[in-house]
Amino acid sequence: MDPSLRGALLFVRFIAGLIIGCSLLFVGLYATDCLIHQRPVEILPCVLRSLPDLVGIIIFIKARALAEWLADLLDQ
Repeated sequence: MDPSLRGALLFVRFIAGLIIGCSLLFVGLYATDCLIHQRPVEILPCVLRSLPDLVGIIIFIKARALAEWLADLLDQ
């Protein structure tokens, strides 16, 4: 594996991890806010805040293809 592809793969995986981490942080902050203010934690806001998790998982699954595309784009 050449260095540009390896760097692109690391970058794609890093971005996917950040997306998943931020989404989990938002869900956790929402749940904490509801518990502090003694409100029920509703399902729909949790589901909407966890949609970026799906995007991050898809990026992890397609990481090699995205990294190859990014490496080709940067090599031109």
